[in-house]
Amino acid sequence: MAQFRTCPDTGFAIDLAADKLIKWNAVTAVVFLLVGGLFGILVALTRWPAVHLLDADLFYLALTAHGLDVLLVWIIFFEMALLYFTSSILLKTRLAAPWLGWVQYTLMLVGALITNVAVLQGESSVMFTSYVPMMAAPHFYLGVILFAVGALMGCVVFFSTLYIAKRDKTYEGSIPLVTFGAMTAAIIAVFTILAGAVILIPTFFWSLGFIGNIDTLMYRVIWWGLGHSSQQINVAAQIACWYAIAAILFGAKPLSEKVSRTAFLFYILFLQLASAHHILVDPGISSEWKIFNTSYALYLAVLGSMLHGLTVPGAVEAALRKKGYNRGLFEWLRKAPWGNPVFAGFALSVVLFGFLGGITGVMMGTEQLNIIIHNTLYVPGHFHGTVVVGTTLAFMAMAYWLVPVLWQKELVFPGLAKWQPYLFGLGMGLASIFMMGAGTLGVPRRHWDISFADAMMVHEFPAAAYMMMGLAGISGVIGGIGGGIFILNMVSTILFGKAKVPAPAAEEAPAAPIGGAATEYGSASTLEVPGTFVLALVFLTAFVLYYFVNWKYLASVWGMS
Repeated sequence: MAQFRTCPDTGFAIDLAADKLIKWNAVTAVVFLLVGGLFGILVALTRWPAVHLLDADLFYLALTAHGLDVLLVWIIFFEMALLYFTSSILLKTRLAAPWLGWVQYTLMLVGALITNVAVLQGESSVMFTSYVPMMAAPHFYLGVILFAVGALMGCVVFFSTLYIAKRDKTYEGSIPLVTFGAMTAAIIAVFTILAGAVILIPTFFWSLGFIGNIDTLMYRVIWWGLGHSSQQINVAAQIACWYAIAAILFGAKPLSEKVSRTAFLFYILFLQLASAHHILVDPGISSEWKIFNTSYALYLAVLGSMLHGLTVPGAVEAALRKKGYNRGLFEWLRKAPWGNPVFAGFALSVVLFGFLGGITGVMMGTEQLNIIIHNTLYVPGHFHGTVVVGTTLAFMAMAYWLVPVLWQKELVFPGLAKWQPYLFGLGMGLASIFMMGAGTLGVPRRHWDISFADAMMVHEFPAAAYMMMGLAGISGVIGGIGGGIFILNMVSTILFGKAKVPAPAAEEAPAAPIGGAATEYGSASTLEVPGTFVLALVFLTAFVLYYFVNWKYLASVWGMS
């Protein structure tokens, strides 16, 4: 029989089996964030022309390890913890098949270690995309496959836990919106993992010599069903964290449950189509397919994000106005707890993800505009605006709340925690901006030396490109320091944090319902959120202006006479 403890801070009934799995997945995620972050600093110091730290071989090794550990390993381990939290704990039920959860954890850990070993051995510097005909060592692909199978097992545990909660009627009505968002991430994850299996398993046999050839165009098309769709898992999970933090801190409810759930549904149906922007220049894809994916279908995915971008801050504004912060358009925003790292990380994630990741993502997803920045440094600049200052910052904010609750310990460095989201968010946000600026000037995405010092044919970039690369390197180091402070705080809190009052164990979950807006169904009782609508208009204005500037830039490239 499952055992539960009651959290004295929140009243959550925590299944002890789920508790252990959440902790192990979260801790492992933070460890790989540290490893991937260190490789990221090496990459930043190499692409900074004045420093140019590593030689070519070590640069591509570090770049491969950085992409693997931060884009896949850190984020998906943390998402496994979120899946178990949003199913078992929020729904007041036992975790289904904890043994399968440990299979998930073991496969993912072993897979991540195997692939990291393959990269560090120096024979698998194929970067995150691992495009054929570049060939990595067989155990590079084997590790990724094991990792993906483990993640699939975690999704099975999550869906099974939802079934148990529904069967045992541990909640009333629809599942909470936060759990619904996590379910969206899990559904996209199943598609993503299957796409990866379709292409990585044959590539594994190719590396062993059992298959003679892998078609390069086919590889790219199918691989991006894994590579980019994995980031759509992150977006859904990140927005689920937004709703959870708004509910936890302010008791905020979405402006409309139905609208928010519909936006998540748009993600399931259309968000993976954003993968198309990576193959818009590929000759093997028809113009009809490209036009459909970059117009009608893409707009529905964008609509989902814009709905979340309105309803999340709108829910916070509605909740704070109920508390009496009604003077003017923005008293609610001025009086928000900006010194709380949970709120600061959440707020910066919402703003930076929208302005840096969202606007640029739509621009990149437009077939005509894509050509001016395709395969330039603009692309990693964009996904640093999504995966880093969007997803990673949201997960950091969630961790600042989740770690003290699960471990029942106080933060060791609360003063540093107040500044950490700003240091990390602004550092990586500026790095994203400068990388996109350099990409707009034509700096290539993957080349280790923009000066082409050893090349027979030299291309001269404008002086501004060197300035952008230098500023990106400085900003990356600042963001790396911010990430290091987060890791220091999490590890120190887990190991040395001052213990809170221990929670007793019980044989059964308490009968009383769990309080908290994170587990409740319903919409905010007011739609009077003028501040949010003004901010939305600012965002829309920036969106239109940036879109126009890029069309003007395209027109200047294709001059007519």
